[in-house]
Amino acid sequence: MLLIFALQWLALRPRHAMVSLGKTRIGERVSLRIACMLFLGLSLFGCASDLPRDIASPPPHGNPPLAAVRADPGRFSGTPVRWGGTIAAVENRKNDTWIDVVGRQLERDGRPIVGDRSEGRFMAKLHGFVDPAVYAKGRELTVAGTIAGELTKRIGQFPYRFVVVDVHTLHLWQPLPKYPRGPPPFWYDDPWSPFGFPYGYPYGYPYGPMFGPPY
Repeated sequence: MLLIFALQWLALRPRHAMVSLGKTRIGERVSLRIACMLFLGLSLFGCASDLPRDIASPPPHGNPPLAAVRADPGRFSGTPVRWGGTIAAVENRKNDTWIDVVGRQLERDGRPIVGDRSEGRFMAKLHGFVDPAVYAKGRELTVAGTIAGELTKRIGQFPYRFVVVDVHTLHLWQPLPKYPRGPPPFWYDDPWSPFGFPYGYPYGYPYGPMFGPPY
């Protein structure tokens, strides 16, 4: 609550209380930016604290990589895993749901690391229904479950062998917030700056012979 009040105070300060010196305005902008970053950090920390234990920590018996399990699925049958990645497709059946996941490496808290690298795909088998509009293509997903064999299914015209994970816990990650862009340099809008808009008073256009009109 204190952080919210601080943000409101910074946003609603009267204009006459602001000193038009460039350095002072930079300080106010930096303070607002720091407050926004703290707010985002606290929000992410709050989201992370709500993670299920099976998602936030690796399985007690290890966590074999997807590439190793794809090479020998029978050897790892029944092995607990915590895997994640980005959703490629969702298929709702009569009693369960199959989610095609492009496997990714995970952060320490279990969140997939989105990038161009992948060890392959796996099929997450859920008991029940999930809405494909919510579990949409491209969303990040982490599951905890056990290896339950393999499944061959086509990706386009290519037959692909999926490792099947019988899921007992899953977490759909919220998209990461876009970090706010930094404020422009103070001379862009500070009339007392030596380089204020458009070029700085008292040397800018139309007062300075060396500075023509802006194009």
